[in-house]
Amino acid sequence: MAEGRVYQDGGEGLLEAFRALNLDYVICSPGSEWAPVWEAVARQRKVGVAGPAYIDVWHETLAVDLAIGYTLVTGRMQAVLLHAGPGLLQGACGIHAANLAGLPLLVLSSDSNSYGERKSVDPGSQWYRNLSVVGGPHGLVDNIVKWSSQVPGVETLYEFVKRAGEIAQRSPQAPVYLNAPVEVLLEPWTPSPHPTPVAPAGKRVSPDAEIETLVARLRTANEPVIMTESAGRDPDAFHALVRFAEAFGIPVIEPQANVCGNFPKTHPLYRGSEIGALKDTADLVLLVNCRAPWYPPSNRPQNATTVVIDEVPQRPAAVHQVLYADQYLEGDVAHTLDLAAAFGPTDKAAVVARAERHAAFHVELRARIAKAEEQAAKAERLSAVHAIASLRDAVANAVGDQATYVDETITHSRLMQQHLIWETPQRYFYVQGGLGQGIGVALGVKMAKPDDLVILTVGDGSFLYNPIVQGLALARDQKLPVLIVILNNKRYLSMQLNHLRFYPDGVSKAEGDFPGVDLSSQPPLEAFGQPFGMYTAEATTHEALADALRDGIAAVRDGRTAIVNAYVDK
Repeated sequence: MAEGRVYQDGGEGLLEAFRALNLDYVICSPGSEWAPVWEAVARQRKVGVAGPAYIDVWHETLAVDLAIGYTLVTGRMQAVLLHAGPGLLQGACGIHAANLAGLPLLVLSSDSNSYGERKSVDPGSQWYRNLSVVGGPHGLVDNIVKWSSQVPGVETLYEFVKRAGEIAQRSPQAPVYLNAPVEVLLEPWTPSPHPTPVAPAGKRVSPDAEIETLVARLRTANEPVIMTESAGRDPDAFHALVRFAEAFGIPVIEPQANVCGNFPKTHPLYRGSEIGALKDTADLVLLVNCRAPWYPPSNRPQNATTVVIDEVPQRPAAVHQVLYADQYLEGDVAHTLDLAAAFGPTDKAAVVARAERHAAFHVELRARIAKAEEQAAKAERLSAVHAIASLRDAVANAVGDQATYVDETITHSRLMQQHLIWETPQRYFYVQGGLGQGIGVALGVKMAKPDDLVILTVGDGSFLYNPIVQGLALARDQKLPVLIVILNNKRYLSMQLNHLRFYPDGVSKAEGDFPGVDLSSQPPLEAFGQPFGMYTAEATTHEALADALRDGIAAVRDGRTAIVNAYVDK
């Protein structure tokens, strides 16, 4: 290549489209088709052209999950490059999770459309022998992305990629997939003489008439209730929900399907995760970003009007979803809540009395949680409740509110949500989709929040589903130190509980023989961190756990990932 010359091919066109989409990162689990992109990245580095940073990742699901964690915090879509059909299948677990969570991702992999018969380009014999997929790789993910297609040629590459990114970011947000054939990437590409910037997505707002109908319902309700699962992913919606709940004296419940922190845990209107007696007395239920408030779906308050406040109330990724809605408000959630709060109630005395009654319940709720923690602290064996409370207190003592939890526990997830404390948005995220994604999501969160202490809480079974070696290498190589706390009961307890649900008096219970449950042969899980120079510790007692958490947090703040393997009684 002549000095100073920039060779333009499809790889440069792809990178230029990423620049137009204003991406921060291109996250790649490498495959041979991406040589044109690598060359473009190398040119970008040499010439000093601005553009997204490039990251190599050793596992496909890990690459997708890194993008998920980053987007959860920033709301900004990123690009993920996978390898052909096999790499796309490996990354499908993460793509499915992004689809469930409603997160925009731009995912690409490749195929061949010439198999070496085109004189102008040799894609490599591997595509003819075993890499290509009948019908194209996009057929592998059609059901778990919002949109998928194949780039027809280098002439349309740039605009195809831009459009795919725009589709991903518009409501409903979701991952999209593009198959960019290797021949397209290797063909000469000429930039447009008149490139156009990508416009930001517009905001949808609820009409005044819908807001007025909502306010009328609020003013006549005696026992309104708010249910929310994911309002807090948007910091503006988190704070707007507080203002709205206070304006009308409404309690807030985060049900079992809760996936993030949505409301301050110590607020007097916070009512925990159970609707309890309010199920029989509620006359107005407000579902704020709440896709699955009841299980089974028919197990709902029978005497209540249901209002759904959600930009995408009927989630396309949900096979079955029943909300029993009497009214939908599908504008921006924070905007809707603030407009309604501004109207306020007509009977302020009734609102004050209602708020005081729910505040008294909140005090009782906090007392029950504190009592459970006191009992756990006195128990001989280390329990999950004590481990969670100890972690919470150790983190608070070390960094205050400057911490973010990523949770991939199963049987302990409800305990996590009961005993952790969050007062501000984006302090807690639950990993959605299949197990084995927690490490990648936590590292993505850390990439977005470099000054926070990021903690991954994970069961031993969930941890073993993760690409552990690849994830720990990524943490080291990208300088993303996190605290990993494993709640280890040496079994898939959720498997056993589901077995007993179906066969409460079966042979397995009588014989103590539960296939699919035993994890007692696992190695010391914390030892996986040792080859990477990480802090590692196991804990079987209260004292050992306290020491391990203190030293582990100190290690992370010093730049080293820490793994604390806490053996709990169940």
